[in-house]
Amino acid sequence: MVMERTAVNPWTWSAALGYDQGVLVSGVTRTLHCAGQTAVDGEGRPRHAGDVAAQLALALDNLESVLGGAGMGLGDLVRLVVHTTDVDRLLEHHCMLASRLPAAGGAPATTVLGVTRLALPDLLVELEATAAA
Repeated sequence: MVMERTAVNPWTWSAALGYDQGVLVSGVTRTLHCAGQTAVDGEGRPRHAGDVAAQLALALDNLESVLGGAGMGLGDLVRLVVHTTDVDRLLEHHCMLASRLPAAGGAPATTVLGVTRLALPDLLVELEATAAA
């Protein structure tokens, strides 16, 4: 059985931002639910304090590593939730998501949430994701 992804976009504006309003998935044989990925190194130490762009890039790298461990990639994402302590600063760097995810073959249903803080005080961005293959 081959996985099929169908974008569900009653409106076209979200596609220009690099995500779909919904993703209908059929033929799935595996689903991966990822814990929130942040800008931490291999020892779990926060990196890039105060730098939203660098934290977003490292969180994406870490998410890609988790996906890779399951034989998946960014193109297999069907849902992405971005938690941030500063929505305005995150949106300044949204182009990173809007280019990197479609370049990998995906445009997951995405939500951005502003939160008071994340698990560790220096963290500004956390990516929570679901992938299917």
